[in-house]
Amino acid sequence: MNAIQVQTNPEVEGVFSHYPDLVREKMAALRQLVLEVATETSEIEALEETLKWGEPSYLTKKGSTLRMDWKSKAPNQYALYFKCTSKLVPSFKTVFKDLFTFEKNRAIVFQLHDELPKVELKQCIKAALTYHSIKHLPLLGL
Repeated sequence: MNAIQVQTNPEVEGVFSHYPDLVREKMAALRQLVLEVATETSEIEALEETLKWGEPSYLTKKGSTLRMDWKSKAPNQYALYFKCTSKLVPSFKTVFKDLFTFEKNRAIVFQLHDELPKVELKQCIKAALTYHSIKHLPLLGL
């Protein structure tokens, strides 16, 4: 485990507290995966948890912004969002095409009642948090 500095914007907790109970539980599990990946990845020294577009967002020095959210217009799903101009989602689609549901080149979408494939999802999270170090690798080294 890597001792990292996590800087959290207090407004993030407010967003989590406004989710419906089941959604809050799912979003908290997704957040926990992001924190686990950050502490398990030696090249990550600091993680910033903040809000971008009103959504919980995670930033590292060598990474691409990673966001997550649930939207009331699609109440049975939540998503992990990536920069749409990056190679992240296209690479995930190639490697994990039968495992995840994608929204164009910007998100991995989860159904509220589905179990998260944690091992593979952590690979995607790590790719986002270290993106600028791996973007030159074929399929980001996945």
